[in-house]
Amino acid sequence: MMEIILASSSPRRKFILEQIKLRFKVRTPKINEEQEILPEDVVEAAITLARAKAHSVIRPKDNALIIGADTQVRIGNQRFGKPKSSKEATEMLRALSSRVHEVITGVVILDTTTSKAIEDYEVTKVKFRPLEETDIGWYVSTGEPIGKAGGYAIQGIGALFIEKIDGDFYNVMGLPVYKMAKMFERLNHSIFEFIRK
Repeated sequence: MMEIILASSSPRRKFILEQIKLRFKVRTPKINEEQEILPEDVVEAAITLARAKAHSVIRPKDNALIIGADTQVRIGNQRFGKPKSSKEATEMLRALSSRVHEVITGVVILDTTTSKAIEDYEVTKVKFRPLEETDIGWYVSTGEPIGKAGGYAIQGIGALFIEKIDGDFYNVMGLPVYKMAKMFERLNHSIFEFIRK
């Protein structure tokens, strides 16, 4: 029987798939995101990383659809990845304060039985309220921004900073489920085949 494999170490992506009752397994990607050579274009960068993650977990006898995803944040042409330190998180949050930014998730689904791959992406616009330095300092002290694209978690305390969103909420969490379901169809599968009743 065909399996779904999520090529991700993200607890948020795992949570999203559990929420829609998808039957799936998780494999941690064997890539170092810092060492990947990425295109300048943010969309292409997200798709490149999603592709690398998906390909890195393939095993010889897989009969599976493998899902790779990567989320990036953009203001203009400036790309915001995942902050590795409190200093980086603080700088990102200052840049996002009072502004609209775009959250871009590249998604790649590989069908190991046909070697066919579908690549796509979703864009959601997010407006932050004005952030005081005390707000930023307190939030960074919680540790939540570290390792999150753009330095915040919409499903966590970071929700307090969001004035409005335009687009797919789950995309901001890290996996646009509607787009993913349509990609299954392009691979001649219905996502409902893999949903637990």
